[in-house]
Amino acid sequence: MDEALKQQCAMAEQDQQISEAIKRERDKLRNFIRRRVPDPGDAEDILQDVFYKLVEANRLLMPIDHVTGWLFRVTRNRIADLFRKRRTENIGTTDVVNDNDELLRLEDLLPSPDALPDAIYARNLILDELEMAIDELPEEQREVFVAHELEGRSFKQIAAETGVSLNTLLSRKRYAVLHLRERLADIYEEFTKA
Repeated sequence: MDEALKQQCAMAEQDQQISEAIKRERDKLRNFIRRRVPDPGDAEDILQDVFYKLVEANRLLMPIDHVTGWLFRVTRNRIADLFRKRRTENIGTTDVVNDNDELLRLEDLLPSPDALPDAIYARNLILDELEMAIDELPEEQREVFVAHELEGRSFKQIAAETGVSLNTLLSRKRYAVLHLRERLADIYEEFTKA
């Protein structure tokens, strides 16, 4: 009987620690997410998922030395997962112009997701490199690029939501595209040689 009581006390103490961590970190995490995820519903889903992971980690007795750092790392991963999911959903609708001014879909440029393992590896490598290159952009350029290219929002919509002028948004996207072209040139050459 004493063992069961000790276990209940330990669980109650764990629950109390989790509750305190959630109360302490909720606003910081929500603000962190909202700066990166424009949709309030998606932001709230990510926040709830992160707290679920905290409860799950505690229940599985995973050692978490620094709760705040752990929460922010899990949050960044969940945000990346959201954009990765969106990227693969929207990738077939993103248009690219070749040297002859012909419109190509980005999906046409990547190996098929149903291809052989080598092609799937190449596709994932390209998408990972693109994601890392996007992450390297300054925040203002990244936000415009992601909103326009991956989320499919118009510059007018972005301007209305952010209060930033159209010319500034166009300039930021231009610099983002220039950086991405330079950053991805090597991988492009590597795959066009093959």
